[in-house]
Amino acid sequence: MKQVAQHLPNEGKCAVEIVVHVSKDLGDEQQNQVVSALEKTDGIIGAEFCLMRNHLVLAKYDRGSMSSQDVLKSFNSLNLDAKLIGPI
Repeated sequence: MKQVAQHLPNEGKCAVEIVVHVSKDLGDEQQNQVVSALEKTDGIIGAEFCLMRNHLVLAKYDRGSMSSQDVLKSFNSLNLDAKLIGPI
């Protein structure tokens, strides 16, 4: 299985990685749109769908500017039914 964590940017001590479950079945183009929208959100450093489990998203955020619940709200603002799985 591909390790997705190595691809997200490293932004120092304030960066936290979490796993989010997306219940909607998204195609590649939709996944790219979600990642692009999330990465434009202030405080989100990176986001990446897991290749082998495409309902899981690894999201890295700056805990100094947002919380895990804020990240989850960012997913839900994209009309995704998302649930926080937990930290990495």
